[in-house]
Amino acid sequence: MRDKFKLAVCQLTVVDDKTVNLKQARAMIKAAAQTGGQVVVLPEMFNCPHENKSFPVYAETFPNGETIQMLKEAAREEKIYLIGGSIPERDRERLYNTSFVFSPSGELLGRHRKIHLFDVQLASGLSFRESDTLAPGNTLTVVETEYCPIGVVICYDLRFPELLRLMALLGAQVIVVPAAFNMTTGPAHWEVLLRMRAVDNQVYVVGASPARNEAASYVAYGHSLVVEPWGRVIASADEKEQIILAEIDLEHLHRVREELPLLKHRRTDLYQLSLTF
Repeated sequence: MRDKFKLAVCQLTVVDDKTVNLKQARAMIKAAAQTGGQVVVLPEMFNCPHENKSFPVYAETFPNGETIQMLKEAAREEKIYLIGGSIPERDRERLYNTSFVFSPSGELLGRHRKIHLFDVQLASGLSFRESDTLAPGNTLTVVETEYCPIGVVICYDLRFPELLRLMALLGAQVIVVPAAFNMTTGPAHWEVLLRMRAVDNQVYVVGASPARNEAASYVAYGHSLVVEPWGRVIASADEKEQIILAEIDLEHLHRVREELPLLKHRRTDLYQLSLTF
C-alpha cells in the first residue's frame, strides 16, 4: 500500500432534475481526477432533492440504474476510486439511502446502506422522517483499496461513535461521510463531529456535503471538509459549489497512533464493542 494519496470531494449543487445532476456530477468527477484526486467523493443524495417525495421517483435498482452506471463508467474512465455519495436505491419493495463504491476498473467494491435514519423534530421547526420512505441498512462497510481500507457511513450515522470505532477496529484508516446536514445542525455540529470522530479513532475523516441551494425545500449546509487524525482540518469548502483536494498521509496517521496509542489502551477486560450481524 502507498503512504500518500490525494482525495477530492465534489461539493455539487443538487437540483430537481436527475439529468442535470448527473451531468454536473460527471463533470466534477473528471475535474477532480484532473487535479490529482485518486479517490473522489460525492455528497449524500447527489442525484435528487433531499425530500421524501423525491426518493421513490429518483430511486434506482442495482446494477442497471442510470446513476449507478455513470458512477461505474466514471471510475473506470478516470481510473479512480469513486465513493458515489449516496442515492435512493430500490430493492424489491424497499428503498434505501445507499452509497456505491467503485474501483478504478469499475468494479463494485462496496455498498453502504444508511444504518441510522434521520427522524427528528427540531426546535427550529424542521421536521424530517426518513423512515416514512426509507428502510435502514444493517451492515458495516469497510472496503479495501490499494492505498488503505476506507470506511463509509452516511450523514446521521456520523452521530453514533460506536459505529465509527468499530470501523477503525476493522482497519479503516479513512472514513468517508457523504452527508447533508441542514442549516440548524450544520453550523452547530458538522465540523465538531467530523473532527471528534477523527480524534476518537485516529483516522482521516471526510465530510462530503452538497452545495447550499437556497431554493431547495431542504437546504444543505455545505462546508465539506477533510480532517486528519490529530483533529486538524486540512481542506475545507464554503457553502458554494466547488472541489476540495487533500493529501492523505498514512505515515502521519501511524505516527499519531504511536505517539498517543489510545486504540491500544482500551480496557477490553472491562468493555468492548462487537458486531451483532
